[in-house]
Amino acid sequence: MKEGHKKYRLIVRFFTGAKRYFMIAVGASFLTTALNSLMPQIFRFTIDSVLGDGRYPYLAGHLWIMALVLALVAVLSGISMYLSRSRTAMAGESFAKNMRDALFMHVQKLPMSWHDKNQTGDIIQRCTSDVEVIRNFVVTQLLEVFRTVFLVAVSFSMMVSMNVKLSLVVLLFVPVVAAYSAVFYRLIARRFTDADEAEGELSTVVQENATGVRVVRAFGREKFEMDRFREKNDAFAGLWIRLGTLSGLYWGVGDLITGLQVVAVIVLGAVEAVHGAISVGEFVAFASYNTTLVWPVRGLGRILSDMSKAGVSFERVDYIISAKEEEYEEYGTEEERAAAGGNRITTETDVVFSDVSFCYEDGPEVLSGVSFEVPKGTTFGILGGTGSGKSTVVQLLTRFYELEEGNGTISVGGRDIRDLPLTELRRNVGMVLQEPFLYSRTIGENIAAAKPDATFEEIRNAAKIACIDDAIMGFPDGYDTLVGERGVTLSGGQRQRVAIARMLLERAPILVFDDSLSAVDSQTDALIRKALREYMSGTTVFLISHRITTLMGASRIMVLNRGRVEEIGTHRELLSRGGIYRQIYDIQMSHDDRKKVKQTDGSI
Repeated sequence: MKEGHKKYRLIVRFFTGAKRYFMIAVGASFLTTALNSLMPQIFRFTIDSVLGDGRYPYLAGHLWIMALVLALVAVLSGISMYLSRSRTAMAGESFAKNMRDALFMHVQKLPMSWHDKNQTGDIIQRCTSDVEVIRNFVVTQLLEVFRTVFLVAVSFSMMVSMNVKLSLVVLLFVPVVAAYSAVFYRLIARRFTDADEAEGELSTVVQENATGVRVVRAFGREKFEMDRFREKNDAFAGLWIRLGTLSGLYWGVGDLITGLQVVAVIVLGAVEAVHGAISVGEFVAFASYNTTLVWPVRGLGRILSDMSKAGVSFERVDYIISAKEEEYEEYGTEEERAAAGGNRITTETDVVFSDVSFCYEDGPEVLSGVSFEVPKGTTFGILGGTGSGKSTVVQLLTRFYELEEGNGTISVGGRDIRDLPLTELRRNVGMVLQEPFLYSRTIGENIAAAKPDATFEEIRNAAKIACIDDAIMGFPDGYDTLVGERGVTLSGGQRQRVAIARMLLERAPILVFDDSLSAVDSQTDALIRKALREYMSGTTVFLISHRITTLMGASRIMVLNRGRVEEIGTHRELLSRGGIYRQIYDIQMSHDDRKKVKQTDGSI
């Protein structure tokens, strides 16, 4: 698709609801221009016909009438200008709102592979700063283009009607200004792209430091981060200084050209007036039209400059808009889903991985020929070192990443997950990650995120199962305690337990614990597993952990090593084989720990 057509398509798409305001703004702007064009003619008439040849003695004796006409035209012009500006603002904000809504909704549906390749700060800048640049050009500057074309047409036709020779002099300067502005446009386009990208990098540095402030403080990286920010900031400032220098050169030379045009018209017009080729009133009117005409044409460079900025911003916004979304189609109608048990997968929820291989984009193979089966209602443990592919297994299960054809199959309840709508699949798989995300809201609202209409009793019951209720009630505001950005108000273990409570509230038939008890102590770990045991009766559970004590009670345990299945079996079976599982067990378990394990089954 050609770039011009792509931009036009985006403009039309987001102008929904703003067209009416924009058309009113254009009409009011044209009316303002027409009324302002009447002013020089009123001066011409007053000077030549009222004060000059005396054809209107009554008006000559009552000049207040002409002053009243001028005042009336000025009032009407002011009203139309207000209408134009107010409707321009309405059109602009409506346009920008539509674009921001579309971008936000679209980003929500983009696959994880897309998010992996794009920095958060850059995405934020595309959805805010770039939208504002486009809004400013499409609504404000585009309106200015229409007004300028109309003004040039009206003013130049008036000038030609008064004196053709002087009009040709004015016309000679127009291509000079246009050519000069075009050169400036080409020079500034690339520089603005560099500046825009530099702003995105700067935003990313700020965003990363704001969200990772604890890591920065913990490792004493303040100086390193300040130097890093200073480097990006210096580069960003340098680019804008060069842009400002280029703009200053443009406006300086442009002022010289337009100044020469004004001087040429005044000098030649005065000569024409002295020789009687033009009346005094016509000379005044012509000079007025020329001055009125100079600045809109002079503003062509600013419009072209904004056009270059908008062109870059269009490309940056279109990069997001044109990215392919995940397919979020619903499974059946509301009535069909209700009849089938709501959002749940109602068939036998056995989970089967068959010869699954996977690699992230442009990366090495992460999983190779992984096969296993998890019967409904059982707990399946996954153990493995860092980078062994543990988290990738559950991310493929929820289709955070898509499994390519020919790389095996994953089925839930006998149905290939690629045939299941994402909405249905993800509503039926509850997940708690090792680093859970919490919103900057109350603890109660964070738990209720999975079920907004949950009652306080339901929220608190889920918190009790996750062994976080006592800690929450210990806060002065209890469940109304505000959680700082990304959950900084809570400890790592508390954040994990709040996330577990949030997942439990959803009551999904498949639950995934992705090393989500890593930040709690062994005693709390045991208490949570004990509380979960009764709750999760009949629920299929995936349990990923580095702790043998967390996994030993699972129905079956899979050991991954460099993306391959090393062992699968029960806790006792794996111990008897003397493989990797046994080696990890011997390292983690002290003599006293082994005695405790013999006294309890350690199951979740």
